[in-house]
Amino acid sequence: MTPAIDPITLAVLAGRMEQIADEMDATLFRSAFNPIIAEAHDASHGLYHATTGDTLVQGKSGLPIFVGVMAFAVKAVIEKAARDGDLVEGDVYIFNDSILGGTHLSDMRLVRPFFHEGRVFCHLASVGHWHDVGGAVPGNYNPSAREAFQEAFVLPPVKLVRAGVLQQDIVDILLRNTRLPQSALGDLNGQLNALDLGVRRLDALLAEYGAETVEAALTALGERAETLMRAELAALPDGRYEAEDFLDNDGTSDAPLPIRVALEIAGDRLALDFAGTAGAAAGPLNISEGTAIACVYVALKHVFPDLPANAGVMRPIDVRIPEGSLLAAQFPAPTGGYTETILRMIDVIFAAMAKAAPERVVANAYGTINALSIAGRRADGRRWVMFSFYGGGHGGTPEGDGLDHGNAPISTATIPPVEILEAAYPVLFRQWALRPDSAGAGRHRGGMGAVYEIELLEERAEVFLFGERGRFPPKGVAGGADAAMNVFSYEADGAMRTPPLVSKVVGVTLARGERVRLETPGGGGYGPPDARDPAAIARDVRLGLVSAERADADYGTAWRETGR
Repeated sequence: MTPAIDPITLAVLAGRMEQIADEMDATLFRSAFNPIIAEAHDASHGLYHATTGDTLVQGKSGLPIFVGVMAFAVKAVIEKAARDGDLVEGDVYIFNDSILGGTHLSDMRLVRPFFHEGRVFCHLASVGHWHDVGGAVPGNYNPSAREAFQEAFVLPPVKLVRAGVLQQDIVDILLRNTRLPQSALGDLNGQLNALDLGVRRLDALLAEYGAETVEAALTALGERAETLMRAELAALPDGRYEAEDFLDNDGTSDAPLPIRVALEIAGDRLALDFAGTAGAAAGPLNISEGTAIACVYVALKHVFPDLPANAGVMRPIDVRIPEGSLLAAQFPAPTGGYTETILRMIDVIFAAMAKAAPERVVANAYGTINALSIAGRRADGRRWVMFSFYGGGHGGTPEGDGLDHGNAPISTATIPPVEILEAAYPVLFRQWALRPDSAGAGRHRGGMGAVYEIELLEERAEVFLFGERGRFPPKGVAGGADAAMNVFSYEADGAMRTPPLVSKVVGVTLARGERVRLETPGGGGYGPPDARDPAAIARDVRLGLVSAERADADYGTAWRETGR
């Protein structure tokens, strides 16, 4: 029987364990070679249950989507170790298989069983987005991929470290399958060091409090997470609430892909049924079932911000994923654009929840990370790959306007600073600015999208874009208006052109001095536009965020009486 634990000790231990995960995050962020981890913080660390793999604690700086999805990665390692029967202290597993571990092949996962007194006490895990892991497209966002092998090399769970000894042959395989081996090696060492730090901190914690007390704390944290979730659900009105939205296309054919959800609230339980969602896609908009379930957690975390990063939250939740859908991918289905699919899942969950409790949700954010890769060779023959994602507007809220030029709501990852990108790659940002008239109108308008214009400074480069929201705008809620859509263009023969698939591009070639331009969506509006304060409208016009013509069209002309 697990011993009882007093509230003060529980709070102290919860804080200590969160600090362990936070320190692991910080260790990798400071030591990683690639800016997607070092600057954008596209990584995460956590503690996971010894036998189930369930999330126990996750660092606050890591990506929220990894909270749930890394539990599936740890479960894959637990199953692998059970089959092989050769697990010993000091082992570390590595893999990037996105069907087993979720997200996509760019995310390299390291799992280290933590031993105490000869048994596995828990698992430590590290995941980070490596800059390049092979495949047909530098940076790995290949919008035309039809199978995983066209996105990256696929590594199943294997032992990177055996009983504390690094397996150099595994390292050699990793470095041979990337365009940027120095970057990959730096990131790998950073993740290994983060796991080493976690082991030292856990050893100290167990020495101080004892394994029995720490285990009691972990059990109590799970129970409290469940209790909190049930209380939040019980406060919602019972009923069935539906919503749908669309992905532009799958990158291989120009046909929209529906994402549908029905929320069924009954007392202190919630079911999310995604029946009616598109079937498996030919292109890389598929996600694993584990990723879909983790996405549900992220959406609920936005609706109920006090929820902890703990598997107990999901105990009263029933997630129904239809077999054969793009939310239940099977190997070797391509999954490189998972970010776009989970962003749309979050949008439909928000839209459905707005019908039950509009005071708890925000309007749709810009809904795409716009994964842009520009790659070439320098004059001395060295290869370079600039991969980054870009921001847009967040949805209006019950309390105020949406955030201008924010990062995607699936993550806490930041947009790499322009100074870092220009210093690291042969490009010049001609424009990095807010995009006027991009926000959805409402009592509280959405946030503004952004405009990025990038000029090539080298002789030649190829451009690849994996985006969304080029055909279906971010939606408003509670009577708010939709936002502007995504617009991508590139220079060729002295003219700016747009791609046939609107938000997806493969293999466009730039010459020195030519540009690409990305105009990202704003956020949807919250509440009816005619309820907006005329003084706020006038201020937006005065600041150049909204044109006078657009203000007249969205809000009428009464705002002009307040003066400009």
